[in-house]
Amino acid sequence: MLMGKRKIAVVKVLGEACLHQKAKPVEKITEEIRGLGARLVEAMYKYDGVGLAATQIGVPLRMVALHVDLPKDASLPLSPGQRELCPKMPVVLVNPKIESLSSVTESFEEGCLSVPGVYAPVERPVSMVLTARLLDGPAFTLDCGGFLARAVQHELDHLEGIVFVQRVKSPFFEEILPELKKIIKKAGAKNYQIKRIV
Repeated sequence: MLMGKRKIAVVKVLGEACLHQKAKPVEKITEEIRGLGARLVEAMYKYDGVGLAATQIGVPLRMVALHVDLPKDASLPLSPGQRELCPKMPVVLVNPKIESLSSVTESFEEGCLSVPGVYAPVERPVSMVLTARLLDGPAFTLDCGGFLARAVQHELDHLEGIVFVQRVKSPFFEEILPELKKIIKKAGAKNYQIKRIV
């Protein structure tokens, strides 16, 4: 009997309740969890993203897929996290946790597969210490910098039920609001309010 093609996971969009649900820890790496990791990577590539959290496909577990390349500028210093993780991309992080954040921040434009077509600046710490486990590897604790640090913070926000637009400051938030309202309306959300956390 021929097996049919597996359907690509559908990425949930702003207005859908699952995006504001806190994810639960993964208790054990099982075949089901490995399958979820594969679905996350598959959907991340299908929708042309650099990261995807399990909550974005409606699964409330603490898992994220990432594909962040090394910086093109070879003169930039690399963090231990970039040196260790970027060559292994794509990676699936299990139970990722931020141990600490740098006090130095910078603003940089972000986008999100759950908010299609919308880009806005978000201020985030420039580096962080990450503890996680790779789906097919040991637990680790690494200092992450550069775009990797931003991507991890963005995805870990999803695991806390936060979408990046909630962190966008004025006047940029007001500029993207009409587009956000269109996405929310298309999602069929009734009485949905964006709770900003800036």
